[in-house]
Order: sequence, then structure tokens, then C-alpha cells
Amino acid sequence: MTLPRLCPMTLPLLSVNDLSVQVATPTGPKVVVERLSFDLLPGKTLCLAGESGSGKSMTALSLMQLLPKPTARIADGSAILDGDDILALPEARMRQVRGRKIGMIFQEPMTSLNPVMTVGAQLVGAITAHGSRGRRASHARAVELLDQVQIPEPERRLGQYPHELSGGLRQRIVIAMALAQNPRILIADEPTTALDVTVQAQILALIRKLQADHGISVIMITHDMGVVAEMADEVLVMKHGRTVEHATTKDLFARPEDAYTKELLSAVPRLGEMAGSEIPKRAAGRAVAGSSSDAEQPMLEVKNLTVRFDIKGGILQRPVKRLHAVEGISFDVLKGETLSLVGESGCGKSTTGKALLNLLPWAGEIRVNGRSTRGLRGSTMRPILRDVQMIFQDPYASLDPRMRVGDLVAEPLAIHGLATGSALRDRVEYLLKRVGLSPEQMKRYPHEFSGGQRQRICIARALSLSPKLIVADESVAALDVSIQAQVLDLLQDIQDETGISYLFISHDMAVVEQISHRVAVMYMGRFVEMGTRRQIFENPQHPYTKKLMAAVPVADPTRPRRDFVPKAEDLPSPVRPLDYTPSFPPASDLGGGHLVWNV
Repeated sequence: MTLPRLCPMTLPLLSVNDLSVQVATPTGPKVVVERLSFDLLPGKTLCLAGESGSGKSMTALSLMQLLPKPTARIADGSAILDGDDILALPEARMRQVRGRKIGMIFQEPMTSLNPVMTVGAQLVGAITAHGSRGRRASHARAVELLDQVQIPEPERRLGQYPHELSGGLRQRIVIAMALAQNPRILIADEPTTALDVTVQAQILALIRKLQADHGISVIMITHDMGVVAEMADEVLVMKHGRTVEHATTKDLFARPEDAYTKELLSAVPRLGEMAGSEIPKRAAGRAVAGSSSDAEQPMLEVKNLTVRFDIKGGILQRPVKRLHAVEGISFDVLKGETLSLVGESGCGKSTTGKALLNLLPWAGEIRVNGRSTRGLRGSTMRPILRDVQMIFQDPYASLDPRMRVGDLVAEPLAIHGLATGSALRDRVEYLLKRVGLSPEQMKRYPHEFSGGQRQRICIARALSLSPKLIVADESVAALDVSIQAQVLDLLQDIQDETGISYLFISHDMAVVEQISHRVAVMYMGRFVEMGTRRQIFENPQHPYTKKLMAAVPVADPTRPRRDFVPKAEDLPSPVRPLDYTPSFPPASDLGGGHLVWNV
């Protein structure tokens, strides 16, 4: 079953032969992709799977001739498309290949989008890159593309800037740009990492529909084996730049041959595998009871948290409408407890996390370990930040590209005066080892790491101060399944050892089931259901919670693939008139702290 390539019955659309890629290092050239070969058939999907740093993204960048030069270069090999070796094409001809013949969805949407240009300007630029269209036609096409990728209010989104959108919405913008020229091959580098499960299902269904309608071929890079099982016709497993196994999807899942492949499959979290059990953690008993003891103060108390943003318009740029991002939510996080926030992109999860650290204006009450954070800024906020750290959703945007990784991890320790000299270095080395990185990587810069490795650096930085609460915003979304399992085990081990609390923000329902004591489901800035892990996953009550569960991809290729469903009704808009007064329906208490709101 393990072959250099599978022998196709039809002519391949793209044939890659003995691709090798080298990168320059202080100790000399290093091979990061070694003699990689595969055929991509018309209308088929080939998935590249493997750990972060295995060479998956470098393979994709090589095919697009987008390797960072002169650091990286194609050392050998060919890639034949329409009779041309695209690895050897001059830049002028390669521009005609990018977008028109091969489109690419990049892994990190924020770094793929120009922060000083509106979404509409960037999308229209992608539409007109290979030919002139009238202004009206280009605008109509841009609206159509946003509509295809399930973005509500596409007309309004065209006038927004990337920083005004959630991570999931930014990812959908990048997908729309890749589809602008109707390419024959789509390279999707972690295309659903930032998307919640319902939108992920819609995007995967959209890609399948494009394949069925236009015969488009897909090279998909993903660490989500559920996505692999649902999308791939073939899977190529990579490790350290080499192919360790190449097989049809059904054969790979049913009869994996290589030990590394077996390890990947065994590490996949599966929804429902925790059924009937509780997580044996310090706070689990009180979390099941649904209330905290008066004798012990909750680590975090939030009451009636509200976050709204004015939308300005007109010549004088006065407020004309208001975005209700978070509306009157209340919760607490006990010491040693993990509370997870789940919901679709744009529902207010990340906004809630940022409000807790005073990173944006809010109303209500927030108390950390009994201390109010209202009005705290700069040095007055520093004692709170000693107790509360955040792992941001976008690892590249949250790391200073001018600083070495060792300095980034050491910076919080130096600011708070907790370590100097050799003690500081030892602490940094220890933190890097705990998240699966080596001390030798301390002198590298963030751009020299893969997306998953950058996320591990962010986790090490958050752990540096030994905080009492970590707000983890999609902290394992960019990690492959084996490293994801290691990091989740690490977070739980640290919780056992230190009693740290987590506010865990995620769209991965299987991961949430594995790590949570309690779960709060968010929709349009409000909670629709809250309860213990068992209550939410084994007895969901709200229709929206049930919808989230049903959309989770299953790592089983023998299950029938979900057929394409026409676009569902757009999500209701959180934008309201200035004089809008929200109503707050009461929650139904099902007992044991299981609350359901009719929102």
C-alpha cells in the first residue's frame, strides 16, 4: 500500500516528480522536502497530512513558486501542468498560472490580507488580476463570491477592513479570493482551521460542489483527520519532508502500515468518546454541582458583560448603528476549572476573551481573583496580567517578527522581574521543551516556524508567568492532531499540578469535550445553553447546540459524505439601530446548573 505514487487510470492534471526543497540554516543547507512524488487527478482531492514542520506547506509554496528567497529554494524535481514544468517557469509566465490555473488558500488569513485595504478592494483586485471587468461586474462578482462562502451581509463586508472581521470571516475572505478566477487546481493550506464546525461543513460542501460542477482538483493540507476522511480520495502522509505512506483514504484509515500513520490516527479526538465519564480534576465536583463554594472565591467572575461598537457613517462620521458583539452574559470560572466557550465565528467568543484583559471597552463587571479590572490600564493592570494570560487566535500576528523566539518567551519574565541571566535562560528552555520545541530554536525568528510551531511558542509565552487563569483563544486550532493531543495533555497536567483555570475558546467540539468541565454555547453575543460537559454533549437541549454537534466531521471515510446543501439562511445581523433596546429572556434551569435560554 505504501508507494511513491498511486498509479492512476486516467492522465493526471498535475504530476509532481522527485520534488526536493532546501532551506539555508546557520549550519548549512537543510532538506525540508525530499524527493516527493505524486499525481493529482482531475476532480479528485489529495490530502497532505503530517505534523507541523513535515514539509506540507513548503510543498504547496513550491508549486506556486512562492518560497521565501533566498532562504529557501527548489533543489530538484519537476511539476508538470499542461505540458509545462511550473517549477521552472519564469516569473512572468508563473503569474499567469497563479490564480487562473492554481488558486491557493493560505494558512493564516490575517497575514494574507492587506490591513490597509478594504475587503472589497482586495477581492476586486483578485477578480481583475487576469483581465479587465467593468466596475459593476467586478462588484457583483465580489458579492457573489462572499455569498458563496457564507458571509452574511456581503455588501457591508466589502467596505470593511480585515481587522474588523473575526478570524473565521477573514478565512472565508481568503477562500473567496482563491476562487475568484475559477482555477482548475485549488491548494488549500489548512482552509478550515479558523472556522467553526457549521461553516466548515458548508465550506467543505462548497469545495465538493465546485469539484462536481467544474472538475476542479484539490490539494488539501490539514491536520484534521475528520476533514481528511470526509474530503480526500488519496492521502499522502509526510514526516520530516519525506513520504511515509501514500494510499487511498479508505485503505489508510482501515489498514495503516507505517507506525507514524498509526500514531496520527490514534491521536484523533472523536466526539462522544468521553460519554459517561467526568474529567477527574480539582474543580470537577463543584463544576458538576453548578455553583461555587462560598469558602473559595472563583478565579473569574463576570456579570452582565456587554460589548458594543459604534458604526459611523455620513460626512461627519457620526454613529449611525451599533454592533452588539456581546450582550449581557454572566459566568464564573472556578479555581482549577476549565470553562469552554463554543459557537460560530462572530458570535462573540474572542471579544469576550479580549474584554477580560481590558483590550477593548466593555460594560458590566469583571473580577479576577476577587479584584475588579474596571478602569485598570498600564501599570495598574500589571498585577492582573500576572494572574491572567491570553493565547491569541492568530499566532503570527501576536508574535513580534523582529524578536527571536527565546526573547519573546522571556519578555514577560523580564517585564515582571521574575528571572534574569542563567535562570531566565533555563526557564525559557524548560518552557520550549514543555510545548514540544527544542532549546536550539531559541535564536530563530517567528517566520522561520510553521503555523503549528508558532502556536506552541504562544502557549510557552503564556505559561511563562505561571498564571492562575489562561484565556485560550483557539489555542490548539493550528496544531496537528498528535501535537494537539500533547498540548491538551500538557494543559491538563499543568492544571493538575498548579490548579490553574482555563477559559477555553474553541470551535472544535471534540477537543472541547475532551478538556472541559463546563461548556457555554454562544450565539449572537449571548449564551443559549450552559452546563457540565456531560449535560451539553450527552443531553443537549437547544436546537443550536444540536446543530453544532451534527456538523462535526467524523474521522471515518466509510460513512457517507454529506451531500451539498444549498446555502442556508444568513445568520441574523448583530448590527442594530442606535435606539435598540435588547430584551433578555430568562433561562430555563434544568437542574444541576444546566441552563437553556430561548434566544
